[in-house]
Amino acid sequence: MIRRQLFGRTGHLSTRTLFGAAALSTVTQERANRTLEVLLHHGVNHIDTAPSYGDAELRVGPWMERHRQKFFLATRVEKRTYQEAKEQFQRSLERLRVDQVDLLQLHNLVDPREWEVAMGVGGALEALIEAREQGLTRFIGVTGQGITAPAMHKHSLERFDFDAVLLPYNYVIMQNPQYLADFEALMTLCQERNVAVQTARVIARGPWGSKTRVHTTSYEPLESRAAIEMTVHWALGRPSIFINTPSDLNLLSKVLDAAHCFRIAPPGRKMEKLVTQQKMVSLFE
Repeated sequence: MIRRQLFGRTGHLSTRTLFGAAALSTVTQERANRTLEVLLHHGVNHIDTAPSYGDAELRVGPWMERHRQKFFLATRVEKRTYQEAKEQFQRSLERLRVDQVDLLQLHNLVDPREWEVAMGVGGALEALIEAREQGLTRFIGVTGQGITAPAMHKHSLERFDFDAVLLPYNYVIMQNPQYLADFEALMTLCQERNVAVQTARVIARGPWGSKTRVHTTSYEPLESRAAIEMTVHWALGRPSIFINTPSDLNLLSKVLDAAHCFRIAPPGRKMEKLVTQQKMVSLFE
């Protein structure tokens, strides 16, 4: 089984690999149900989805009818105003076939102008707070991608006491001095407040660029078991973080197998060798 640890202040013991349900965006219910068996086999007990992930919420819905108590369930709202966010979340509850989610997150809140709308009067945050007051969600979080994500999350935490954040984390991006500094500042604040830290793009090799996309990930992923194992182990070497699995079902078992056998993080010299061998580059400028 994959190790579990407390997901921030929620009191939930989540597996350190969280299932990124974006991988279900275009699959049949039959394929999704086979994926559920993989998750149960590895003991994964935390699902992260979003309304923008195609049919993902619809595919997770039938699971919740049978296995709701086995999973910490998270979804997101992408709208920035109160009314739009409220309506979007209601649709998510219907698609997921639940009366309550465990975590409701503001999705990809990194644009300063969108941030002002979502966090201001009449903004989406008010809809999330209301949902919590009504018992429709237990906790509230914020997610973000891009080079400014850690700085924006810190800004968000200074405005509101979120329960969880999500942002990119891999060896290459952490070699960017500004990202490293912003990430560490965010981690310090999250540790002080016991905020859960979720990470994404752990197995990224680099942008697709002009290459033919052979995976459903938004980035070109590492593919070999050895490379995936090394990058997953490097990420899990940071005790307080969680990893979201990639949005490609063909890579899911490799990531879960790597997490299952995690013992110790590889040293920097091995990671540098991997970067050179795999020609890994940053996803963001």
